[in-house]
Amino acid sequence: MSTPPAWLEQAPARLWSEFPAWFADFTPPPQTTRRSAVLMLFGEGPGGVDVLLTERARSLRRAPGQVAFPGGGTEPGDADATATALREAWEEVGVTGVRVLAELPQLYLTPLDDAVTPVVGWWPAPTELVPDPIEVGRAARVPVAELLDPANRFMVRGDWGETIGFAAEGLFIWGFTAGLLDHLFSSAGVNRPWDRERTLPLPTDILATMRRGR
Repeated sequence: MSTPPAWLEQAPARLWSEFPAWFADFTPPPQTTRRSAVLMLFGEGPGGVDVLLTERARSLRRAPGQVAFPGGGTEPGDADATATALREAWEEVGVTGVRVLAELPQLYLTPLDDAVTPVVGWWPAPTELVPDPIEVGRAARVPVAELLDPANRFMVRGDWGETIGFAAEGLFIWGFTAGLLDHLFSSAGVNRPWDRERTLPLPTDILATMRRGR
């Protein structure tokens, strides 16, 4: 059994206090009806602290091929957003035994008209991942040190705008997932300086699945 590092335990509260404008910018509009939750699950691995990420199956209608945290839509039997995040993590990759550290405020995903609640958790005793092939193309526990390496950081720009990007464990991480990671790392004080002038386009395979998923 392992315990979370101090920076991770303190990060959720600092995230809310240090970036209120960011949360305010993404406050869901009152008419939003879809509710979802994602699990930002950290644990101790061979390469130090890591975070669980999935690559969504390319056959899915919503965000096919995108790198994401385990998560999905709220169901009637879910007691709250945390229950949704834990259920989805179990269904998608077989995760159990999570210690929940915090539930963050909802964030609005405009393209999906979705109010998403991020739930931060720690995996004290990780077990083998069991991805559901219907929903998950790949699941990986990505070392935080690899994500924080300046060589793996960049901006992603296109005609739709720009976003933070990470490249790690063969995954291209951008958009909502990358933004959440970057803000969490910043609030925890573990981010390292990196070149924000370095830009990369979206890979062609991601562009293709995005167009197909519309």
